[in-house]
Amino acid sequence: MSCGFRPPSVDVGCDDFTLEGRDSGSFIYLVARRIQIQCLHKTIRPLTPVRGVEFFQGTLDSTDEIESARVFDTTLRDGEQSPGTSFSYDDKRQIASILDDMGTHVIEAGFPVNSDAEFEAVRDIASSTQTTTCGLARVVDADIEAALDSGVEMVHTFVSTSDVQIEDSMHATRDEVVERAVESVERVTETGTTCMFSPMDATRTDEQFLIEIIEAVSEAGVDWINIPDTCGVATPTRFRAMIEKVCAHTDARIDVHTHDDFGLATANALAGIEAGADQAQVSVNSIGERAGNAAYEEFVMAVESLYQTDTGIDTTRITELSNVVEEKSGMATPGNKPVVGDNAFSHESGIHAAGVIENSDTFEPGVMTPEMVGAERRLILGKHTGTHSVRERLDELGFEPTDEQVRAVTRRVKDFGAEKRRVTVDDLERFAEEAGVERESGEEEVRV
Repeated sequence: MSCGFRPPSVDVGCDDFTLEGRDSGSFIYLVARRIQIQCLHKTIRPLTPVRGVEFFQGTLDSTDEIESARVFDTTLRDGEQSPGTSFSYDDKRQIASILDDMGTHVIEAGFPVNSDAEFEAVRDIASSTQTTTCGLARVVDADIEAALDSGVEMVHTFVSTSDVQIEDSMHATRDEVVERAVESVERVTETGTTCMFSPMDATRTDEQFLIEIIEAVSEAGVDWINIPDTCGVATPTRFRAMIEKVCAHTDARIDVHTHDDFGLATANALAGIEAGADQAQVSVNSIGERAGNAAYEEFVMAVESLYQTDTGIDTTRITELSNVVEEKSGMATPGNKPVVGDNAFSHESGIHAAGVIENSDTFEPGVMTPEMVGAERRLILGKHTGTHSVRERLDELGFEPTDEQVRAVTRRVKDFGAEKRRVTVDDLERFAEEAGVERESGEEEVRV
């Protein structure tokens, strides 16, 4: 996995700072003298962080709950079912290519029977990627055949099992549901294709009936059983207990699919893995039906950083992947979105910024750094900014302020930010010039 732990502090560059450029050209990042260099390298477990006493107190002192965790990405299937979202053929190919390169274990490419275009996209993704490609199918002959014909390595077939959906959506009986499920599993497995079965709305299904259908498809030879929290009503403790019970009634591998109606999707997915599930279904940026699914980026980074378990995913491309999905889906990523939001590694508060300038671990998780997910740390100027941030920015711009001048510029920044206006580099330069701050002689202006 990519490691976010650091070696002891080192001085870098000449005098007070050095500059590190990035190809993106978005801005130049300055590494101050007292900021530690981030460590990004492959490592072999068990990890021994340099400052383990600090990092592993409290909730981090136990990291043996999860031995492994696989990632099943459903961005191109459930993610595309977000209201108003539609991926083109090229969109799907691009997103699938990144997921494949990152080492994602399964890509659910779509619903082959849905349309000719969908069938072609699924078929092309299956033939062009190294990872396992999955196609969705109802327990309907036409769906199963379309999925098999698309050339996917896994067919994911599903049927409603809660009484409300059986009666008011399918207009069927429990016996008919079991019969269709078994027939569909048998049809997939007889071809040698990996079969996953989902009892849809499992968390609102009568427990005895859920066990009955799980045992029936297990006897039919199913490879994977997915337990979906279709309407997002699970809680971590209850979901964990459910997965433990399911595991006791089948030899199939267990997968979980959780929705975010109450903001618990990622927590429930992790609870499922702790309970013995092998794999979680996730979507990039948490997109999906209604409030969405467990988030790819949150799940992967929690497993990697909090549970210290190697997923095999190249986490350094998470931000890139998030940006592509945001663009193609048309769904804006909130600034406060964990891991990939603009604010995830940004600091405005004076106390926080001052601490981060000294050592980024003071007000960031420590076990997850921006470099680990391909992002960059930012110090934001605004109403809550303190003198440390202002001095840092002025230094970067080539100014040589006195303490009094830093305080004067900070007051201007706070007042400007209090009016809910964004403080730009041009604004900061103007404040500095009006305060009479001189620039360093012979230094080129550095824009951040």
